[in-house]
Amino acid sequence: MISPALAHIPTPLAPGRLPAHVPLAVQTRDGLVESVHHGSVIATAADGRTLLTAGQPLAPFYPRSALKPLQAVAMVRAGLDLPDELLALAAASHSGAAAHRYGALRILELHGLTPDDLENNTDLPYGVREREEWLSGGGQATQLAQNCSGKHAAMAATCVINGWPVLGYLDPAHPLQRLVARTVADLTGEEPERTSTDGCGTPLFALTLRGMARAFGRLASATGPASAEAAVASAMRRHPEMVAGEGRDVTALIRLVPGLLAKDGFEGVQLVGLPDGRAIAVKISDGGDRARMPVTVRVLAALDVDTSPLARIAAAPVLGGGRPAGLLQAADFLASLETSNAPNAR
Repeated sequence: MISPALAHIPTPLAPGRLPAHVPLAVQTRDGLVESVHHGSVIATAADGRTLLTAGQPLAPFYPRSALKPLQAVAMVRAGLDLPDELLALAAASHSGAAAHRYGALRILELHGLTPDDLENNTDLPYGVREREEWLSGGGQATQLAQNCSGKHAAMAATCVINGWPVLGYLDPAHPLQRLVARTVADLTGEEPERTSTDGCGTPLFALTLRGMARAFGRLASATGPASAEAAVASAMRRHPEMVAGEGRDVTALIRLVPGLLAKDGFEGVQLVGLPDGRAIAVKISDGGDRARMPVTVRVLAALDVDTSPLARIAAAPVLGGGRPAGLLQAADFLASLETSNAPNAR
């Protein structure tokens, strides 16, 4: 008999409703497998062709903050005109450093707004060092410190530019969010399977890895002064420290691979676009943040991108007593694909 205290717990999903993820990353300790991260991945060409897949890349998922560059494109299309460092911040999940907090405040002030106009939740800085410094100075959770404040400041600014109400700018029926929804559909080539709400309060769309890869390929390969996609991509490349922060792997990835565009998202999401239009989308099924980058670097190598500068983020040492005892690294999921696609494979 089920305890009354557990009666409110939903019935578990049937196995047939779970995405068919595969092992993508593995942690070993002294030669023994300690942990396995499953997930799905896709790499696409500029023309949309699939270059490689693993798992179930057509299963709907929530891209979370990987949507921010697409949301920024929508705002630029609607007339948002910011200096590059502030446009990069509009597409950021920032660490909450002073430059990030003051940048969000500057976006507001440029458009006659104040932090009271923000509708995101309050939080402490996301970065560990930034959070410790903030707390040591007596800081508390605020909307400016929250890692999506750049996006929210830009959204409020876009409302001012277009004469839309700032109050309620997160409502899916608001003109801003209707524009964002149309832009996301345009860039991904998909209509959302469903819509939810992200952690910071913005509408969140369920899409596929293929659709998100298509969008990042478009952003990364866009050119021309009239292109909103090119404006956002250029700003992110020029100011990767605003996209994430010092010590963050996404900032390092953009810096170390010329022309690359990258954005992460909560629950194990990583998107990458290359200047020739190829793109990579990764979803780690357990939401584990640590597995994103080893898998991404493995796929970049498979696409013949020089990953030698990425050794520090391609794998992570596992320590025992302060000394290396193992490794977190990508599983050999591409070799299994090659085997399954071989002419004599069964």
